[in-house]
Amino acid sequence: MIQIAFFGKGGIGKSTIASNVAASLAEKGLKVMMIGCDPKSDCTRNLRGDVEIPTISEVLREKVQSPLEIDEFIYGKEIRPEEVVFEGYKGILCAETGGPEPGVGCAGRGIVIAVDLLKRIGVFDDFGPDVVIYDILGDIVCGGFGMNLRQGMADKAIIVTSSDYLSLYAANNICRGISRYAERGGTRLGGFVYNVRGALDDIELVREFSERVGSKILGSIPSSNEIAESEIYGQTIIQRYPQSKVSKIFNALSERLMEGDEPVRPRPLTSSELSSLAMRIRGRTKEDFTRRKKDAERER
Repeated sequence: MIQIAFFGKGGIGKSTIASNVAASLAEKGLKVMMIGCDPKSDCTRNLRGDVEIPTISEVLREKVQSPLEIDEFIYGKEIRPEEVVFEGYKGILCAETGGPEPGVGCAGRGIVIAVDLLKRIGVFDDFGPDVVIYDILGDIVCGGFGMNLRQGMADKAIIVTSSDYLSLYAANNICRGISRYAERGGTRLGGFVYNVRGALDDIELVREFSERVGSKILGSIPSSNEIAESEIYGQTIIQRYPQSKVSKIFNALSERLMEGDEPVRPRPLTSSELSSLAMRIRGRTKEDFTRRKKDAERER
């Protein structure tokens, strides 16, 4: 069983990429499980036609009718796999960890405890997935969201980023967390996925960043109206437009993720190196804005 965890800044497209990778692997005949690890609980929606599923934390709270933090009542409670695991596209097993009631507990800690519950009730043994994909909120500055790295929950971490500064800043923070625990049995970095977001599209900035931290880009996902349309219907582009160019890109990415590349301990950039990178990004953003403005003026 191979376990892959997707990280990245909020809104960077982790769920889109993770669900399409899951769909692509399922199309190849693999038994896939997708575990959404975001308190919003919307990571698996594109695998189930936009149909929500009960989260693990919700099921646990219903058992005791309490707003307590997950680990305060997880043990000793009888949970059946069919209460927390649901079938999606091509038989993909879907689960959502959910989170605590607002203002109570730590959602990051809840991820580790929820996954522990899935193991304890025999989900991995009984269903026997070939691949488990985790879609994890990227805010690992919170110690709870860093627990999955510290405990080596996945075989490799994949960071999704665009070329804007805040995305790369978040990616560098995630590299810090990975580096901190890598030598103590924690999850290592398997590589980056470049996802076009915002006005600036500059894969070379991301390529340089990935090389400087000691890793590489595994795939590049373009901006696509077909992706947006697919998600309106609660589907992946693999399902809705299987012959599209972007579907082929996802198929290539899923194959790359299954290769036996050795994950690494990254070397995060220093504050001064990040500042230097920020200046370059601002400069390229300004150049891109000026070019677009001139193009628009010529069209008028």
